[in-house]
Amino acid sequence: MANLKEVRNRIVSVTSTQQITKAMKMVSAAKLKRATSAIIQLRPYANKMKEILANLSANLEDGTSPFTQKREPVRVLVIAISSNRGLAGAFNMNVIKNTNLLISNQYPEQYRKGNVHIVAIGKKVQDYYEKRKYNVIGNNNELYSDLSFQNASIITEAVMQGFVNGDYDRVDLVYNQFRNAAVQILTTEQLLPLTKIESTSAAQSGKQTDYILEPSQEEIVEKLIPKSIKIQVYKAILDSHASEHGARMTAMDKATENAGDLLKSLKLSYNQARQAAITTELTEIVSGAASLSKG
Repeated sequence: MANLKEVRNRIVSVTSTQQITKAMKMVSAAKLKRATSAIIQLRPYANKMKEILANLSANLEDGTSPFTQKREPVRVLVIAISSNRGLAGAFNMNVIKNTNLLISNQYPEQYRKGNVHIVAIGKKVQDYYEKRKYNVIGNNNELYSDLSFQNASIITEAVMQGFVNGDYDRVDLVYNQFRNAAVQILTTEQLLPLTKIESTSAAQSGKQTDYILEPSQEEIVEKLIPKSIKIQVYKAILDSHASEHGARMTAMDKATENAGDLLKSLKLSYNQARQAAITTELTEIVSGAASLSKG
């Protein structure tokens, strides 16, 4: 009977866990819809801005902007974007692994000299690098509680100012790019200095748009480049935010399925144990009755 009680307690525990994972899946599905809508609305704007910038900067000389100046990467900054919460499968750990791989492959000398700095967006990656005594700059865990372009721009402006002042010679982005609820593409991008913008397909085909500019072309590009950098970081954060909910929804769905399989196994074990207990009791009753009749 002790075995029956133990199995019964496990069934109650797994049932409670299954209800929690099912509820978390539904919450993540609702949040995923809003996060997906935000990133889908931003992508056409970001792509059009990139197209206009490519068109305008095609005839400008190199080095006209401080954000395009290439320097030897003596001091490196890595912006790693994760989430504040777990229970999302390998979502957060993949960002950490890719960041570590980037540092070990491209910046081993800078890391040994203590010249690799981390800007962590998300509590998971923040805690990981702080515990390992990395040079973590600031605390941006509250960004997800009020995710907006203005709040994301505060982080980006600090990074841009650090690059212009020479505090960093190169800035990289590591995040999960959202494809769909089940697929997140781990992405590493160079944020600063800006790489040469490739010509668009329209420009390659000789159909480059001839814009009427006011004020001058140089002034417009000077304004567009900082805005483009802010949009790129904001887009990466939105991509990561949508990817987080997609990964958590998938993980909770798998957890709910596994709990269902475990419940079937436990109920089978419970029935077998109950039948064995009933058989034992019947055997004892029959044996007792036979002993009394002989007596």
